[in-house]
Parts: sequence; C-alpha cells; structure tokens
Amino acid sequence: MKYVYPACFYPEKNGKISVVFVDFELSTFGIDLADAMYMAADAAAGRIISMLKDGEKLPLSSDTKTVRPDLGGFVSLVFIDTDELNSKYDDKLIKKTLTIPSWLNQAAERQNINFSATLKNALIEKIAQ
Repeated sequence: MKYVYPACFYPEKNGKISVVFVDFELSTFGIDLADAMYMAADAAAGRIISMLKDGEKLPLSSDTKTVRPDLGGFVSLVFIDTDELNSKYDDKLIKKTLTIPSWLNQAAERQNINFSATLKNALIEKIAQ
C-alpha cells in the first residue's frame, strides 16, 4: 500500500535533520535532508506495517495546513511505500524443492537435521558475504 503523511523536519546544529511525524508517535533523523526523507519513509513504513499486524487502525493523515512545526522546522509530506519494505523483510514462507544426493539425505536425516533451517542459514550467510 501507498500512504502519505506529513512530518516536521528540524535542522540540527550538527547538520543532521530530525523528523517527527505528527500522526504517529514516531521520530527519526538523517545525516542530511535526502537521508532524513528516506529514513522518515522507512520508519513510517515500519510503523504502519507494525500497526496493521497488531490490528490497530491507522490514523488519518493530517492536513499540512494545520500542522505547525516548532520554530526553525518545516512541514513536508512523506511518501510511504509499505509494499517495498514488506518485500524486503516479509516472513511469509515459500516452499522450494531441493535436490540432493541420496547419501546426503540419509546422513542428514540420521542426524535429525532440519533441512529448511539449514538451507535458510546457509542462504543468509551466503548473501551476507
């Protein structure tokens, strides 16, 4: 799903940009404006996904005309794509067919090796290289 929520952006003395969402109890920051926008969208997507999984109702998006940032801040709409985040971290299980030599299958079964867990761990290790 795609969402748009306003956020208040605050330049910090150290050059970073703090971000506060007015419709969520959520804040984040970035090392510059581009990073702050990215981090805001990512954090909000995570919060929305969490709320939906917990059965919580999403708040309505505030009208940017009614959002008043503190002194020095500005308001911007943040585009939030939960589909992108879900595709990266979706825990939905996918069935795969595995082909291995018979002797390896028998040896692994004798040791009660969990094929799915072993393959998952090996893939994670391989991807991390």
